Amino acid sequence: MAQLDIDIALARRSFELVVALGLDAETIAVVGRSGAGKSSLLRTIAGLERPRRGRITLAQEVWLDTEHDVRLDPEDRRVGYVPQDYGLFPHLTVAANVRFAARRNRPDLLERLGVAHLAGARPPQLSGGERQRVALARALARGPRVLLLDEPFAALDATTRAQVRDELAQELNELELPTLLVTHSFDDACALARRIAVLDSGRLEQLGSPAELLSAPATATVAALTGANVVDATATRTAGGSIVRLEGGGELTSSTPADGPVKIAIHAWELEVTEPAASALTDRILSVRPQGGGLLIKLTRFNVQTRPQDTAIIEGSTVGLRAAPTDVRILSADTAPACDSGHLEGTATSG
Repeated sequence: MAQLDIDIALARRSFELVVALGLDAETIAVVGRSGAGKSSLLRTIAGLERPRRGRITLAQEVWLDTEHDVRLDPEDRRVGYVPQDYGLFPHLTVAANVRFAARRNRPDLLERLGVAHLAGARPPQLSGGERQRVALARALARGPRVLLLDEPFAALDATTRAQVRDELAQELNELELPTLLVTHSFDDACALARRIAVLDSGRLEQLGSPAELLSAPATATVAALTGANVVDATATRTAGGSIVRLEGGGELTSSTPADGPVKIAIHAWELEVTEPAASALTDRILSVRPQGGGLLIKLTRFNVQTRPQDTAIIEGSTVGLRAAPTDVRILSADTAPACDSGHLEGTATSG
């Protein structure tokens, strides 16, 4: 089983991307805000960026070793790379696009990815989902040993996105290749990857399973990317944990002991709506809409997911909120990145 090992330092405009990461025949999703360095990481692995320092190996094959002046050209790295814009040649047919990568016709790949009937069409004639499938077929036509996918669903509408995501998940399971998939969507990452790496300003904040990131986010950035409510607060240590006084008023109890300025993270489904008089925390409802048999309530400071209930949930009204102490996660106000020394390191510097 080939393992891809990456250890690079690449200067960007306002920070340095410093990543050490290893993956086997698995999919790791790289999630983060725009400009975090996600695409730069993929381009460096593909050989399209030249890092200041770095070493990239696949099993015993060295692709990059700046200390010994080894830099394998992109065409020699056996990488299947699908960029954000899919990178298809608009003047070539679907069949010719795939043939360009394989140096021969690959009707089997077109059939496998459900685009054989489009062999004579050109990219401008295709839908977003069709272009995505053709781009993946071209990437696989090289017989890659590593697959790099950069925002593969960015151009798709919601309905097409769900369908293509399911198809890609099945394809990745069958391929069993080291795969890095860049996305802004935590939902997409959960659907496609066994592990998720959160990247922010060139720093890997956390690497773990979707469940680990949801239950124990290492930083406020990680918590926010999972969709949690993140609020500034001040904690006071108690015998069983902490009293947390929130910025803007109100308080909650946490089972985590802490003192001083903190950030707290609570998921929308972990908050319970109550009568205002029954809670030490109140908030005003801005909007209410149905979602999956329940309600998604947007308040001034929080989002809440709940079932329809007796408590009056009316836009403009004030409601109470409460949460179990174990669900009120305390993050330090200035958290450092969490590092698993066996798989992940990360730092960021300005410059």
